[in-house]
Amino acid sequence: MDSTPTRRLFGTDGIRGTANAAPMTAGIALRLGQAAGLMFTRGDHRHRVVIGKDTRLSGYMIEPALVAGFIGAGMDVTLVGPLPTPAIAMLTRSLRADLGVMISASHNPYQDNGIKLFGPDGFKLSDEQELEIEAMMDTDLPTRLAAPDKLGRAARLDDARGRYIEVAKASFPRRLRLDGLKIVVDCANGAAYRVAPTVLWELGATVIPVGVSPDGFNINRGCGSTVPDHLSAQVLEHQAHLGIALDGDADRLLMADERGELIDGDQILALVAQSWARGGRLRGGGIVATVMSNLGLERHLSSQGLALHRTKVGDRYVAERMREIGTNLGGEQSGHLILSDFATTGDGLIAALQVLAVIVEQGRAASEVCRAFTPLPQRLRNVRFHGTSPLTNRQIQDAIRAAEADLDGVGRLLIRESGTEPLVRVMAEAEDEQLVGRIVDDLCERIASLARQPEAAE
Repeated sequence: MDSTPTRRLFGTDGIRGTANAAPMTAGIALRLGQAAGLMFTRGDHRHRVVIGKDTRLSGYMIEPALVAGFIGAGMDVTLVGPLPTPAIAMLTRSLRADLGVMISASHNPYQDNGIKLFGPDGFKLSDEQELEIEAMMDTDLPTRLAAPDKLGRAARLDDARGRYIEVAKASFPRRLRLDGLKIVVDCANGAAYRVAPTVLWELGATVIPVGVSPDGFNINRGCGSTVPDHLSAQVLEHQAHLGIALDGDADRLLMADERGELIDGDQILALVAQSWARGGRLRGGGIVATVMSNLGLERHLSSQGLALHRTKVGDRYVAERMREIGTNLGGEQSGHLILSDFATTGDGLIAALQVLAVIVEQGRAASEVCRAFTPLPQRLRNVRFHGTSPLTNRQIQDAIRAAEADLDGVGRLLIRESGTEPLVRVMAEAEDEQLVGRIVDDLCERIASLARQPEAAE
């Protein structure tokens, strides 16, 4: 029996929900700021929190509520405006702040928003720290807040964008340039809409910017890393050498080669791992990926003498495992890629620059460079449910065991609940594509049928 306490507010990537409805209300944001501010007030120095956001309309509601909470807890607040999530992690460390906050719902539509917290080391908070904050939010916070003469202050950091631009550029090998490359960069009308095109242009590329006109409502709408067809079409239309698509907070990356064919996170991990291993830069003898990464990636790395260490889904867990085993490369098939030599969390732009460095060094087309391995047939489907999880039902459990038996020795089955939405994700992979499709479709139909019933569990 799992005795881990249940988190009410925090999911796999901070707090997330529909704007102006619990838990994404100004009132909850205020209490979060108060509780997190009190928790990270340690010592007699002036304490500071860095707050960034993406381009959602609701950011104008969540940001001032958080500011009020932190100021009430006695923390000074540094506001940086729209910047990628990895920039907030970087600034938290470089400014020696006690806490970093990113207001974003990542790849979700504008109606949603979220709050991610970073510790003074620039890493996302642990499950235990998030549970502690939740517990503090349930206490009598007003009795613990700062005295009138100990309140914090708020100020804007005018050069925050420039600081991140220079850090991103410094991750690209100094001896190389992007001269002669035409690159489509789709910023999803999100947090990177200014910095990503600037970095690529200053490194010498001809830049085709897409999704760089945010209006508060169009973040991730028809563009960005969750709309791969749009990226492919733009690459072909502009006859570009490469396409880069980021999500709303730019911690996630999708790429397309000159033929418009997609390059997912697994292929990028394989490419960078090979390149770094050859150059003696890959630490720990392997990489970290999640249970979702393709079995083909694991086999390919093994053929190169490199290990793949799997963890549960969430770039926070990838980062934790990387620190445990001492490797400097990890990520997710979905495009959250962590290169700890340069960043403490997923950074889509910096990951793209590492791929571009290999393309420039080899002097070959992206289609030739970025196909490191042949993935096994893999099928992933999502089933939405309401109320109790269908996975507790005995009939579903029996069906899962039967499917696992069918794949024993020839493939993998992974079934999990989403950490951010009421979804069950069903994934299978094996050499036999028909077997994979049959197993996934059968399980999804069973789960969907149960989810439509009034009682979804026994």
